[in-house]
Amino acid sequence: MSAKIISGTEIAKAIRDELKEEVAGLKEKHNVVPGLVTILVGDNPASQSYVSAKNKTAHALGINSEQVTLPADTSEQELLALVAKYNQDPKINGILVQLPLPKHINETKVLYAIDPEKDVDGFHPVNVGKMVLGEQCYLPCTPHGILELLSRSGVKTSGAEVVVIGRSNIVGKPIANLMLQKRPAGDATVTLCHTRTKDLAAHTKRADIIIAAVGVPKMVTADMVKDGVAIIDVGVNRIGMSESGKAILAGDVDFEAVKEKASFITPVPGGVGPMTITMLMKNTVQAARQAAGLE
Repeated sequence: MSAKIISGTEIAKAIRDELKEEVAGLKEKHNVVPGLVTILVGDNPASQSYVSAKNKTAHALGINSEQVTLPADTSEQELLALVAKYNQDPKINGILVQLPLPKHINETKVLYAIDPEKDVDGFHPVNVGKMVLGEQCYLPCTPHGILELLSRSGVKTSGAEVVVIGRSNIVGKPIANLMLQKRPAGDATVTLCHTRTKDLAAHTKRADIIIAAVGVPKMVTADMVKDGVAIIDVGVNRIGMSESGKAILAGDVDFEAVKEKASFITPVPGGVGPMTITMLMKNTVQAARQAAGLE
């Protein structure tokens, strides 16, 4: 048996096509244009690449996207003032401050300053609290993308044994909480593991679904999983460079070996990664609908 590959690239494209149609409808029927601002402090090449991709995607969908790039020595007060300005701007529905920030700026203070109604990353404690309670909110983008991958691929989650490996606030904790809930791609029995878990394999061998988000390349091996398991691999680990100078990436799962036992598996790259920006766009459109009183 060889696993069905869950293509995040294909599923993300399908969702973007749906969003493009929705954005066009909002403009035509309600004169509403979703607005997103991305704020970048400094010249981190990876951050520049991420912000560029977010803006390119937004423009392709018809979302009004603004990018603000600030010098690395921008003060915390200046950044907070800029966030406050966009909190009050009716043309902007979503505010994204690209992380990491320079060390002299308190990231928590900045993220907490964003109006929860414009927190399309889903990181503000108001939205995190609503998520835990199962109330309507902006779901964090990567966990939200995982739910879409599972549901659109036909992976059955209701009553399933799910093992999440990784306890970050960005992926591990929220996806574990979401899959416990009564929701699409939910109703699962969830075990949350991490790098300090004793006998990790004892947990993973029971799992119907494994979500690996721990940042250790090829940590999950074939002897740790049962036949028919569904694998969502969130890890993106650089394990070397090709002769052409391109980074060689590996997930947290030994893809080649595990795919022979799994029923479903995401590749790295091309699995979870493409979903994150797409779900950011989905949250931005949701924010525009709410601001216009359409939800």
